[in-house]
Amino acid sequence: MKPDLREAVTRSLITGDGAMGTYLYQLGFPVGVSFEEFNTLRPEVIRNVHRAYYEAGARLIETNTFSANYEKLSKYGLEGEVVKLNRAGVQLAREAVGEDAYVVGSIGSIRSGQRKTIRTSELRKAFRTQIAALLESGVDGLIMETFFDLEELLLVLSLVREAGDIPTICQLSAEDVGRTKDGVTLSEAFARLEAAGADVVGLNCRSGPVGILRALDTVQGDIGIPLSVFPNAGIPDYVDGQYTYTAPPEYFGDMARKFADRGARLIGGCCGTTPEHCAAISGALQGYEPQPVEAEAELQSERLEVRSPEGGAGGAQEPPPKEPSLVDLVRQRHTVIVELDPPRDLDIRKFMAGAEALKAVRADALTMADNSLAVTRMSNIALASLLQERTGIRPLVHIACRDRNLIGTQSHMMGLDALGIDHVLAVTGDPARFGDLPGSSSVYDLTSFEMIRMIKQLNEGIAFSGKPLKQRADFVVGAAFNPNVKYLEKAVQRLEKKISSGADYIMTQPVYDPRLIEEIAKATAHLPIPVFLGIMPLASGRNAEYLHNEVPGIQLSDEVRQRMHGLEGEQGRAEGVRIAKELLDSALPHFNGIYLMTPFMFYEMSAELTEYVWVKTGRQQEILRG
Repeated sequence: MKPDLREAVTRSLITGDGAMGTYLYQLGFPVGVSFEEFNTLRPEVIRNVHRAYYEAGARLIETNTFSANYEKLSKYGLEGEVVKLNRAGVQLAREAVGEDAYVVGSIGSIRSGQRKTIRTSELRKAFRTQIAALLESGVDGLIMETFFDLEELLLVLSLVREAGDIPTICQLSAEDVGRTKDGVTLSEAFARLEAAGADVVGLNCRSGPVGILRALDTVQGDIGIPLSVFPNAGIPDYVDGQYTYTAPPEYFGDMARKFADRGARLIGGCCGTTPEHCAAISGALQGYEPQPVEAEAELQSERLEVRSPEGGAGGAQEPPPKEPSLVDLVRQRHTVIVELDPPRDLDIRKFMAGAEALKAVRADALTMADNSLAVTRMSNIALASLLQERTGIRPLVHIACRDRNLIGTQSHMMGLDALGIDHVLAVTGDPARFGDLPGSSSVYDLTSFEMIRMIKQLNEGIAFSGKPLKQRADFVVGAAFNPNVKYLEKAVQRLEKKISSGADYIMTQPVYDPRLIEEIAKATAHLPIPVFLGIMPLASGRNAEYLHNEVPGIQLSDEVRQRMHGLEGEQGRAEGVRIAKELLDSALPHFNGIYLMTPFMFYEMSAELTEYVWVKTGRQQEILRG
């Protein structure tokens, strides 16, 4: 007879299972349906998923009941099936696994993702019904997961404790800064959950292994109960109409040991993970003795947020333009565009200091993403206007299809024209549900192809609706290009369609392989518009592994990963700059356009690389005379 779950999780490392919803999606089942209804409609499918995780080594199996509550099921007209679906979920998990596995009832947040306000009394009623159905079915414990709101999680925990003395696992989905959505630090949140009767506390969803590792590093003081971690398989990418996740199973195995070193005793996976990920975790934890945690230097250097391959510039001049556009410049000489992300708070001092430093080294433009990763940042149009006014450096703003409908997009473009900001980059934008406001909507009235075409239509003096605008805009429109793909020729074909839509220049995702740089040069040599090759200096060894394993569209060579391995702080940044200079040496003979991406607001790195370009291309003396 296996021990109680509380006892087991304090004595040993337990491998949890992986995703249910995204795994069913990968198996070909459509989104927009209730996967909980599969407990009765397609029981063999759910049973097989549980069995696959069990055979991969998972010994904690979650029931397929995450959204099996009144509020979430009512979306599908299934509000009367709460008890039936929860009981069926427990039965299927029991039938699929051996006696040595723990079957825990999965309970998800109700408030997360809901646009309407739900009264506390309604929450209590919905959660009580689900809790009762799971307990009556004989689960070994309950796992409350993907809670952004600490108060909602505490409410559920109190209801569980009213119902009985069942083992409980309480998992939050925290912000990158180590706080819950309602602003509570993880240290305080874990302490409050422990005091309220949680047996295990931890994190799941929202981010991949690096993000959760970083969040755990913010926790101060001793945690008196075991930790659990269930990260996503990196950041989802949208390819050919489907969402895919990038983090490979072997990476999860490596990260599982790091989680164990930080006190995690229950380690599984969330969105994007598969039985293969669980097998890697289980294999890595076999016979593993957790090591003491060493102090992590410079957590700030790991605060990387994935950016879309965006760039562009807007001139600070009155029409007609008195200065050449970036396209004009790059046809004449080497040209450097530097990305600097807008702040996530209201303090713009560091951003403006970075802008001044980049102006001092004669960067040709400063480019700003449009809430990349669907994480809320200060408006890039506001910062672009300030840049023009205070520094005179040319701003280049990204325009994402995600956030604005047709009305908002045209209004936005008209405002840019009025401000004299005429260089933009049209991008699709990361889905809103993966950002810091997962309840918000992704609009996508336009594709990036359509946005390019519509913006160029404004240059003809014609509105999106087809009506005349009395005068013409003068936008220079860029398009994004990801060369880090298996079949480069297919990516170039997609790029040709963007050029047909009206793109004036191209900006690539960061490249870390000199051989790939040469391949890109050959593959794009026939294109009639210039290409700005993306280079982003690495900030640390962890940064390198995160980019390679979790970020869609970025691949690092084995040599680069080995060189960055174990490096942190100044040492890591110094090696990252050295690698970037070597990449520039390979790029400059082939590309006049260089797109530098600033990691974690370390603008000194981008400034040094900009100066390096001028030295290598013989322009430094011209600038000094200038």
